[in-house]
Amino acid sequence: QVQLVESGGGLVQAGGSLILSCRATDVTLDPYVIGWFRQAPGKEREGLACSQSSDGSMHYADSVKGRVTLSRDNAKSTVYLQMDSLKPEDTAVYYCATDPMALGLCPPASLFPLTFTSVGQGTQVTVSS
Repeated sequence: QVQLVESGGGLVQAGGSLILSCRATDVTLDPYVIGWFRQAPGKEREGLACSQSSDGSMHYADSVKGRVTLSRDNAKSTVYLQMDSLKPEDTAVYYCATDPMALGLCPPASLFPLTFTSVGQGTQVTVSS
């Protein structure tokens, strides 16, 4: 298990931006794939973006492509998720997660919210209209 801690959530007006952080507290992040997903009340987990450690590439779900940017600072063991042009429907708890068995490769966004086994406690994002 990898211990992950999210932060940066809060209340923001529609059209605004937020930067969420995911920090590993017990390991260095270099070899790990980090995925972000969200879950709104009564809805299934939705994969948003994934940072691939094998080649440093970033992968985004079509539903948020263009509004979400991932960045990674291995020296700080932190992955950042910047969200722009926020909408009320972005309101959810946001989680980062990893799977030590992922071998540095990001699974499809539809899968990693279900398969990644090390998940942080989540951070609430609320977007007001």
